[in-house]
Amino acid sequence: IARWPCSQFYQGSPVSLSLDQSSQQKTSPDQSSLSSPDEDKPKNKGDPNKLSLLTWNIDGLDMDDIKERCSKYHPDIVLLQEVISPTYQVLQQVLKPYHVLPGNDKSYFTAILLRKSRVQLLGSSIVNYPNTKMRRNLLVVSFLGQPLCVMTSHMESMKKSTSERQNQLRVLWRTMSEQPQDHNVIFGGDTNLRDWEVNNLGGLPEGICDIWESLGQPQDCRYTWDCITNDNKELPFPARLRFDRLFLRQAGEGSKVSPDGLTLVGLERLECDRFISDHWGLLCTFGKYILSLDLKTGT
Repeated sequence: IARWPCSQFYQGSPVSLSLDQSSQQKTSPDQSSLSSPDEDKPKNKGDPNKLSLLTWNIDGLDMDDIKERCSKYHPDIVLLQEVISPTYQVLQQVLKPYHVLPGNDKSYFTAILLRKSRVQLLGSSIVNYPNTKMRRNLLVVSFLGQPLCVMTSHMESMKKSTSERQNQLRVLWRTMSEQPQDHNVIFGGDTNLRDWEVNNLGGLPEGICDIWESLGQPQDCRYTWDCITNDNKELPFPARLRFDRLFLRQAGEGSKVSPDGLTLVGLERLECDRFISDHWGLLCTFGKYILSLDLKTGT
C-alpha cells in the first residue's frame, strides 16, 4: 500500500525507445529515482548499462492527498500494486514521461510503468490465478530489443490466505522459469509472504534468487511493511514484515543483469505529515551487462 506525491505517469500507445538513449544522471538508487517533470531532456546522460526499478504498493485505496503523492520517484521501470481507477486517472494525467500498463480495470489492481526514454515495450500479458478470491493476477511485460521480462503481482492478502498465496507463488516461479532462457526475468511486488511460506515450498527454485538475500540481507531494507515506524495505519498490534520482494532469474545464456544496489524509499513524511504509503518502496539498480557473482552465496 503506498502514497504517491503526483506528477509523472501516462498511458498511451507503445513508443520506440532504447536503454541506450540519454537519461538522468545516476549515482545511487535513491538519487537516481528523483527528478523533475522534464527529466527526460537529453542534457542529462546516465550510464546506459544501468537499469533502475522500483516496486511499491501505493495504497491506492487511500485517496487522501493523492495529488501530492504521485510524482516523487522516477526510475526506468515502476511496478505498482493497489492502484484503483481514480489513482490510475491521476497517473495518466500527470506522469507524461511514462507508458502505463494496467493489470486490470476493476477493483484495485497492479500496473507497470515504463519510462519512455529508456525502454521500449514489446508486449504484455496477464497470468490469472484461478483460485483467487481477491481478483489477483500476474502482469508480465517484455521489451523490444532487450532480452528482459518484468513481472508484478499483489498476492492474496491476510494471514488466513496462506494456502492460496503459496499457490500463487508457485505460479509466479513457474512463469519466471518458462521465459526464454536468453532473457533476464525480474519480479517485484507485494507478495504478502511470510518467510515460513517460502520454506514450506522447499525454498527458492533453482535459478531464481531473492534479490534482498543475494545482496547480503541488508537490514535497513528488510521490513517493507513497518507499522512500528510508519504510522499511516492504526493497528492494535506492532507489525514489521518483508511483504514486498524482488526475485531474479538471470539469463542462462547471453548478457546477464546483476543487482548492485537496493534501498527503501518513501521514508520521508509529506507536507500532509503522512508517509507516501504504509509500505516502503523497494528501489533496485541493475548492472545490465555485468556477469554476477553467485546470487545465492554472494561469492
